[in-house]
Amino acid sequence: MKSFIVAVILIGISLSANAQLLWKISGNDLEKPSYIIGTHHLAPLSIKDSIDGLQKALDETLQVYGELKISDTQTPAAMQRMQKMMMTESDTTLMSLLSAADFETANKICKEYLRMDLTLVPKLKPSAIQNNIIVIAYIKHIQNFKPQEQLDTYFQNLAIQKGKKVEGLETVDFQFNLLFNGTSLKRQAQLLMCVLNNMDESIDILKKVTDAYSKQDLASMLSLSEERKGDQCDPLPGEDDAMIYNRNQAWAEKLPNIMKTTPTFVAVGALHLPGEKGILNLLKKQGYTVEPVK
Repeated sequence: MKSFIVAVILIGISLSANAQLLWKISGNDLEKPSYIIGTHHLAPLSIKDSIDGLQKALDETLQVYGELKISDTQTPAAMQRMQKMMMTESDTTLMSLLSAADFETANKICKEYLRMDLTLVPKLKPSAIQNNIIVIAYIKHIQNFKPQEQLDTYFQNLAIQKGKKVEGLETVDFQFNLLFNGTSLKRQAQLLMCVLNNMDESIDILKKVTDAYSKQDLASMLSLSEERKGDQCDPLPGEDDAMIYNRNQAWAEKLPNIMKTTPTFVAVGALHLPGEKGILNLLKKQGYTVEPVK
């Protein structure tokens, strides 16, 4: 059950139970500090007004790094690559991956939430359905959420307006591959049904995560992300590594050179920040001073 949450949130949290999203990175021969913030794709943009020190951090930095450069995802070529990656290249179809009963369930829910008949797109990968349906279902259950207004997009657009450099820690192709090829088709089908057979619970968890994020309650976010049921819906060995921890390590290796060159504002999914394997701790181990912005 929690695998899909990680995929949607991709996404945040802290080293402690402090209510804190924005962190200052200094020391270790940095001439000027950089900052890192945890974002959440389902939080309203208005959260920015309650983050202490945010405007100062934006003013003091000269470039913005996100998980990826969002404008790169909006080119015709990128859209074509994504559409291709969302489809199976073999003879495998949704009908062969799901039982007749599960396919009927999936098709019914897709018609309701995505207005899509799965019999017309038999080669659509289960992960493509999963990554869209839970967000659409969530949006239908809350009010005043505008998916086009997100912190990640806001930070990058603001930087562009001010003539600052915008870059990504990963490429578009890397993230497309992670989302649509990160697990086997059989496992994707299994996780899809974990979501569809537990829609109310899935939405409830996302509501709790979003509420915790809006309160900057990082301890609660971490606790929710680590819940396990002991069934096939729990992450398999290596799945959390691929989605979170391996990426944390790769980013922690890239950031020193990035920050040394130019004071940088880093905005990544909040679940990448906390814990022993989180970016904040990895940077501390490299000798940086990492402290909450107050």
